[in-house]
Amino acid sequence: MKPGHRIRIQPIETPKPNLASIPVASAQRWYSPFDDDGLETSIKVFVTQPAYARMCVHAASEMEEETGGILAGQWCADIDTDEQFIVVENAIPARYTRQGSVFLTFTQDTIVDIHEKIEQRYPGKQIVGWYHTHPKMGIFLSRYDTWLHNNFFPEQWQVALVIEPHKKLGGFFIRQADGGLDPARYFGFHELEGNPNWSIVHWNNLYRIVENNEGG
Repeated sequence: MKPGHRIRIQPIETPKPNLASIPVASAQRWYSPFDDDGLETSIKVFVTQPAYARMCVHAASEMEEETGGILAGQWCADIDTDEQFIVVENAIPARYTRQGSVFLTFTQDTIVDIHEKIEQRYPGKQIVGWYHTHPKMGIFLSRYDTWLHNNFFPEQWQVALVIEPHKKLGGFFIRQADGGLDPARYFGFHELEGNPNWSIVHWNNLYRIVENNEGG
């Protein structure tokens, strides 16, 4: 090495959210029983109707064993308020998994396949979380689910969705502002591209508040 020559190590680039307007005006809000419990989530979740439909079809395709996949879309911050949110635009079923009635394991082949699909079919999109089913069980994160979420989806803005296809239940697990994650409390979401008179959400444990705009 020549005298005076120095090796410069570039710092790891910290990911930043895309700047966008939060699309509340074009979405319907679905609430869970825990939304008013005082927990402050770090982000809001928006799900497009095509993504919702695809994950529900996948969940119903296997009613006895757990199944799941990856949520792809965008991590954003509102231009005016800096409030963070994610938009789930695609649900990608996971292949090469090991599964049973009470477990789902993502293998190395699963992860490689998912990344290849995102690069080929959804360039520019991010992994904003994952989903899996709990056939004939409730909406919660098991110890293994929590471990998987913290180790494979560690970003503050990445979420976990659990679907119970038999009773038609669903809910998002979202990290709180302090980084905590309660495995027993799930949250609702914003149905994007919805219309006040038409919705495709059919999970029985969520509800929406319909404003009455009629005079009287």
